[in-house]
Amino acid sequence: MNALLNAVSRSFVSRAVAVALLAGVSLTAAAQTRVEDPWVRATVAGQPSSGAFMRITADTDSTLLNVTSPVAKDVQIHEMSMTNDVMRMGPVDAVPLPAGKTVALDPDGYHVMLMGLNGQIKQGDQVPLTLTVKNARGETEVVNVTAPARAAAAPMDMAHDHGMTH
Repeated sequence: MNALLNAVSRSFVSRAVAVALLAGVSLTAAAQTRVEDPWVRATVAGQPSSGAFMRITADTDSTLLNVTSPVAKDVQIHEMSMTNDVMRMGPVDAVPLPAGKTVALDPDGYHVMLMGLNGQIKQGDQVPLTLTVKNARGETEVVNVTAPARAAAAPMDMAHDHGMTH
């Protein structure tokens, strides 16, 4: 009888541990930051840089700290702004991601600059990007994204192409 109870007890504990581990894995695997519609601007031969664009939504107050990509020697987050009718573009240390609000990285505001390209980015290429996001609790999340290369005149959301020819 003791052997049976021990076997049942071990089985129960094993299942409980397995359930706890699975629950823990699914909790940590749950995305805190979502990236939608990522794309990179296609380049011409010899062009040294390009831009990457996307929409980012974080579940909690977070900050986009940096972006890396194997296609470029240097990757920076930049901001485009207008001051007294003069357009300025320059690097920023980070991009705030308020909880539940989608932040657009687009040609007219925050965007990612891929500088010192290792080669031409052709339309249709799949460009890997790695985003590092830190939430208000100080936890760091790494988000890997594959961004297709699009022609320079491509609209942000290809699903809303209103008959434009490329």
